[in-house]
Amino acid sequence: MMRIASKAIAPVATALALALSAPALAHGLEPGEVATDVPAIPGVTSGNAEWETVWTGPMTADGMSTAPDGNVIFAQEQSNAIWKLWPDGRSFVELPYVTGAGATSVDGDGNILAVERGCTDPGLMELTCDRATRVMQLTPERVVIADAQADGASLGRLNDLTSDGRGGAWFTQGNLWHTDAEGNVTTTYEAKVFTNGVITSPDGDTLYVTDRTEVIALDVAEDGSTSNARVFATLSKDTQGFGGDGMAVDADGRLYVTGDAGVYVFAEDGTELGVIPAPRRTITLTLAGPDRNMLYVGAMGASTPAGEAWATPEGIRNVAMTIYRLPLLAHGVR
Repeated sequence: MMRIASKAIAPVATALALALSAPALAHGLEPGEVATDVPAIPGVTSGNAEWETVWTGPMTADGMSTAPDGNVIFAQEQSNAIWKLWPDGRSFVELPYVTGAGATSVDGDGNILAVERGCTDPGLMELTCDRATRVMQLTPERVVIADAQADGASLGRLNDLTSDGRGGAWFTQGNLWHTDAEGNVTTTYEAKVFTNGVITSPDGDTLYVTDRTEVIALDVAEDGSTSNARVFATLSKDTQGFGGDGMAVDADGRLYVTGDAGVYVFAEDGTELGVIPAPRRTITLTLAGPDRNMLYVGAMGASTPAGEAWATPEGIRNVAMTIYRLPLLAHGVR
């Protein structure tokens, strides 16, 4: 049976507020959590590891990636900010004023990229603005990489992205798209259902994207062009529901994919090595920490410091989330 060690992080009460952490006694399941038994996966999990709660709040913690210092960064659409999360549970806004921040990516030089969703959040129907959705480079300086398709049409409500290592990025919104550093947007893969998570292999030679319950792989040439789209793996336990979402890779080339059943782990050849169940439905993940051997996941739902399930006001999308972490035998890419 799962035992969750908690650090009882205070939730975000207002946009751009500091989320304070305080140690707490270990406790049983919080409202909305399910018991889990983390299996042993050779080279990945020991079989006796336990999930630990490190952050919780009434707003999103989506589009995770790992900063050069090993700390987690995540996008929070409702507060228009990119947050950083430290190992001890402290969190603070790393980059404010990112309109509708939806997802993050860190390139090989340590620069942070993100998608701006503008005012497209369906849970904020009364909020309007004229800011186009955009693919952005946020550090070391803010640069708009792309804000429209070739015909001038909107990029739409952007989902996830990953750096292409050349100043551009692949991003998802229905299909899989690519923008080069000059903002030229092209279609990379036409989805059977819809795309979501996107990531490259450690050597950059393979691009992965989810298409509901399938993971699609494409070959990446030296010039950045892609070819040979094929089914790499299938989320075997996700016969219903949303399917695959966030993705990460470790230094040995294994692929991690969040799904309804938990975190799927695939070998480089697409073999399913196992599924790691989580206390809540996970939608994003990254391998972080000084040694990149901690699996952080962002999961849907949260409980208050009083131990009650967070409930959003009527008519507003429930976006409360919890971040858990799990020690791994594997290590992420530095």
